[in-house]
Amino acid sequence: MRWGLDLTHPLAVVTPTLDGGVLGVLALADAEFTSGQVHRILAGPSPRGVMKVLERLTDQGIVLRQQAGRTYLYRLNREHLAAPHIIALANQRSTLLERLAQVTSAWLIKPVFGAVFGSTTRADHTVESDIDLFLVHADDFDEQAWSDQTGLLAEKVFGWTGNDARVLNFAKSDVLSRVGREPVLDEIANEGLVFVGEPNWLRTVIRTTRKETPKALKGRSR
Repeated sequence: MRWGLDLTHPLAVVTPTLDGGVLGVLALADAEFTSGQVHRILAGPSPRGVMKVLERLTDQGIVLRQQAGRTYLYRLNREHLAAPHIIALANQRSTLLERLAQVTSAWLIKPVFGAVFGSTTRADHTVESDIDLFLVHADDFDEQAWSDQTGLLAEKVFGWTGNDARVLNFAKSDVLSRVGREPVLDEIANEGLVFVGEPNWLRTVIRTTRKETPKALKGRSR
């Protein structure tokens, strides 16, 4: 079995301890948090465990602490020498999308639309998860060239993350004809992270197709 990047706990690649989870929360938002807020976001470790980590990280200077009434507020010290690296690790999902956009935008056969979906977009992605990619191509295309492009992309994704990539390919006409019959299309429209093409393209296609379908059925019944 292959093991790769855990996008739910991106700092686990360097520290599998609670420290990584706490730093990940603080790195993703330039804001102040109480220990209770950090605990609720992480949804797993004990409140005391989160507090101990925050105290230790404060002692190390990477976290700043400010008293507010009877509680303390914590934030990442973004001036710290280690801060840029922590922020980069916490943002690996965004970096993945940026790299996907760069690669697919340079393809000879440009995708109509592309998005990441499945566990990669949710909080249940683990080191064992695949990276699920949805790509739409024009109806008139070079099948071999497209296959070569997507195959190389899957190899790149594995190199970037250590996770296998699964590419779901649809022709543009296939998307139009399968609205309402392929639940995965609704999943991608609602939860997918778009990296190439018009961000609302799939939502618009689904909405428009569903509006037109009743009219077509009504016309046939006359």
